Amino acid sequence: MMSDPAASQPKLSRTQGVETAEVTLGEEVVLPLIEETARIDKQAVETGRVRVSTRTETVDQVLRESLRSQTVEVTRVPVNRTLSEGEVPPVIREENGVTVIPVLEEILVAEKRLVLKEEVHVRRSSADEDVEVPVTLRKQRAVVERVSPDGHASEQIDPPSTQETAP
Repeated sequence: MMSDPAASQPKLSRTQGVETAEVTLGEEVVLPLIEETARIDKQAVETGRVRVSTRTETVDQVLRESLRSQTVEVTRVPVNRTLSEGEVPPVIREENGVTVIPVLEEILVAEKRLVLKEEVHVRRSSADEDVEVPVTLRKQRAVVERVSPDGHASEQIDPPSTQETAP
């Protein structure tokens, strides 16, 4: 007996996007279940480039400083005094801010005597002098250029840092 194939198939109907099947008792029906999933992929896309270079600027400044110099005045004071026998020869000494250096000479006489020939007096003095020296200082700044994909470059110079001070 030949049965109608449409009769043995379950009757499928669709209602508001939901598929339903009418199945008679004892009949087995396999319904496929479908599920959609979403996936996100990331892809690096070049939107432009950055070119960094440096520029060196020079700044002229005048440095001011006080310089101290010392001069020495040497005066020779003739003494020509013969030291007595057993007298201790004079030594270098300081008198009223003046360094006194004795200069001794032996002379030949029937006897040998020590003669104080002269003294060398050394006087020190100081002088202050204000000087100004022009100098050239170099300073670098970073130059950043944004390069778009079509090759156009736009230049941006970083603003001066807060650590810089005006001369």
